[in-house]
Amino acid sequence: MGLGAETRRRIAKRAAQEITHGMIVNLGIGIPTLVADYLKPELGVMLHTENGILGMGPSPEDGEEDGHLSNAGGYPVTLVSGASYFDSATAFGIIRKGYLDMTILGALEVSEQGDIANWIVPGKRVPGMGGAIDLAQKAKKVIVLMNHTNKDGGSKIVHRCNLPLTVQKGAHMIITEMAVFQVNDDHLELIEIMHPYTLEQIEKATEATFQVSPTLTTIQS
Repeated sequence: MGLGAETRRRIAKRAAQEITHGMIVNLGIGIPTLVADYLKPELGVMLHTENGILGMGPSPEDGEEDGHLSNAGGYPVTLVSGASYFDSATAFGIIRKGYLDMTILGALEVSEQGDIANWIVPGKRVPGMGGAIDLAQKAKKVIVLMNHTNKDGGSKIVHRCNLPLTVQKGAHMIITEMAVFQVNDDHLELIEIMHPYTLEQIEKATEATFQVSPTLTTIQS
């Protein structure tokens, strides 16, 4: 089941809290694109896109879209002061040299070890992997935003990924409509619960084994 607009924005708002002053950050397609709307200008963050922008701003107001200005997913964006344009080769050079402080990606599955599968469901046609492998391997921190369960109600946070992998042990944090997990070296840790969900509901909806943080908190809004 898909997530409503309010829930998607709640996930994006929580992810934005992980971004600190002066970071260079890449936002993937889907929920991650909404993160741009929750970044304060005074943070001095420069958002990077694979199609060749450094300094992407929030979504434009209705009617203010520039047909020549979009993110890697083809959606209209704005620019912040000091933004620059370049070709995709340069954009991927920035990724592969390890200059990204963080990337925020969507996923189809994430394992309890932090393995990410986010580019294909076998038997379905896709245009390609895009920058997923490069981003997940080279960014200093990788945050995954996604539904907690798939359309059939099965957990997307699993013991071991069943779908083709994008990267092994790439994820550092997972944020869903139900919870926030920290991926540690030797275990998955539940650090926050999204109101109105309960620990019991999260345990029931999660295939992966996880530990509960001694400082577990609840996000009210």
